[in-house]
Amino acid sequence: QVQLVESGGGLVQAGGSLSLSCAASGRTFSWYAMGWIRQAPGKEREIVAGIGWSGGDTNYADSVKGRFTISRDNAKKMVYLQMNSLKPEDSAIYYCAASARSWEYIAPARVADFGSWGQGTQVTVSS
Repeated sequence: QVQLVESGGGLVQAGGSLSLSCAASGRTFSWYAMGWIRQAPGKEREIVAGIGWSGGDTNYADSVKGRFTISRDNAKKMVYLQMNSLKPEDSAIYYCAASARSWEYIAPARVADFGSWGQGTQVTVSS
């Protein structure tokens, strides 16, 4: 089991940047692909970025490609999401999550395949 705590959310103007961090605890963090998932009011949860257990493979939602970058540091048990050129439609609660299965080179493509979740951090982008 992996415990996750997000930080770094806040209020930013459109066009600005924010960096989210996710601190993990548990010896087996490095075994798991990780993802950042967001949920806006009245909308379904959306996977915005994923990274495999080794950090070698990443994937992004079309809506954030070229603007967001996911990375991880297994030695520090951290996952990051750098968000640039933010838009009001990026406003949401952002969750860090770990895959329910270990040793995946590519993060899950379905929200239901993530097994451990953080409490979320609010990102608000003003126009």
